[in-house]
Amino acid sequence: MATSEFYHISSGGSLEKISTFAGALSAMKEDGYVWLNYRKASREELSELAEPLGLHPLSLEDCTDENQVPKMDEFPNYAFIVFNALRYEQEVLMSDEVDLFIGEKFLVTVSGYSETTRYPIDGIKEIIERNSAAVKRGPAWLMHIILDFIVDQMVDAVEKAEADIDRAEEAILGSPSAFDPAMLTYLRRNLLGLRKTLFHEREILIKISRNDCEWVPEKASAHYRDIFDHLSNFLEMTESHRDNVTSLMELYASMLNNQMARDSNQTNATVRRLTLITTIFMPLTLLAGIFGMSEWTVMTGGESNIRHSYPIFAAIMVVIGLANFLFIRWLERNDRKKFL
Repeated sequence: MATSEFYHISSGGSLEKISTFAGALSAMKEDGYVWLNYRKASREELSELAEPLGLHPLSLEDCTDENQVPKMDEFPNYAFIVFNALRYEQEVLMSDEVDLFIGEKFLVTVSGYSETTRYPIDGIKEIIERNSAAVKRGPAWLMHIILDFIVDQMVDAVEKAEADIDRAEEAILGSPSAFDPAMLTYLRRNLLGLRKTLFHEREILIKISRNDCEWVPEKASAHYRDIFDHLSNFLEMTESHRDNVTSLMELYASMLNNQMARDSNQTNATVRRLTLITTIFMPLTLLAGIFGMSEWTVMTGGESNIRHSYPIFAAIMVVIGLANFLFIRWLERNDRKKFL
């Protein structure tokens, strides 16, 4: 549901709510300035700003486009700033665009078009009222409070992304075979989106801090450097997190390969043992078959010799089996020496 709030901020710092847009335009002729706060406004409602405030139609059209990259455009009588508020929930990075128009006697904020929006500047009115000494100095100070409020909320997104990376690392170290590598892909994609937003927003603050924005006086630009510092820290943390995700991808591949190698070695050892047993018993099986299929008198020299011939035959089979075992071991030792 679209809602619009209009306020007049007097030179004394009082915040007076105005019920109509026409009333806000009338208040611009008085001392102080006006703040027009739009939430999910229609294009028709925003188009009403074009003529009285001198806003370019393309700037107003950008407000309803959710895919805008953070930027600052300069116009003859105002500056247009696109800023993104960020949230991170359930391994998903979500952004909500906040558009700002700043001029000599007005500040316009437009937000609330994201499907997952929570209206990123809700609650800002109380903060503004607590900082009446600052906001009475002009729209630049009010915009500073709003941007600072948006950037402060980004701490939560950066910390949650870091917590997800830590969980992924623990899962990989715990059981690489049970870990879903798609999680690393999602994390990397989120960090790329986070870096993109932070990089462009930092560029906006660089321009403001070096007094490239006509509507932010030099005294106010000093306050924006604090926001710039926060964004720079977040950007460095994001770059570090991206490196960590890359390292986790390499760690996952390495541990998975190691586990596969261990499984392969175990299989080879099992096959080797079975082969050894088979090799030892093959000649014994041959002898036992020949002996078992022949007549006793032929193999033993008569029934009277059975008592002695069976133990002797069993002893011969043991000797042959042991000889086979020792011979195979000798061959293995020679093979190992060749490869050393």
